[in-house]
Amino acid sequence: MRLPVSRAMEVCPVEVAVSVLGGTWKLTLVKHLLDGTRRFNELGRLVPLANTKTLTRQLRELEEDGIVLRTAYPEVPPRVEYALTERGQSLAPLVSAMDEWGAEFARQQK
Repeated sequence: MRLPVSRAMEVCPVEVAVSVLGGTWKLTLVKHLLDGTRRFNELGRLVPLANTKTLTRQLRELEEDGIVLRTAYPEVPPRVEYALTERGQSLAPLVSAMDEWGAEFARQQK
C-alpha cells in the first residue's frame, strides 16, 4: 500500500478515497475505463490535456491501489492494455454521481 493511503487510513475513510482517487486525471481515467479496456494511447487521446508522464504515473498508482489492471502483451510493437479490476468497477456509482454533480455545478456557473 502506498504511504499516502496508509496515512489516510488513520484519519477518515473519506481521506482514504481522496488519497486513492485524488490524483490528477485519476477519476477521468476511471470514467473512461468504465466503458471497457483501453490502450495507453487511446487513454491519452481521451484525456488530451494530460501529458504522457502524468498519465503513466496516475495509471501506475491506480494499479498499485488495485483499481486498474495493466496487461502487457509480448508483441512487436509492444501492446499494453488497461482495464478496471472488480474494485475499480465498484467505483461506477461514485463516478456517475460525481459526473452528474460536476455537470450541474458547471451549468450553474454560467
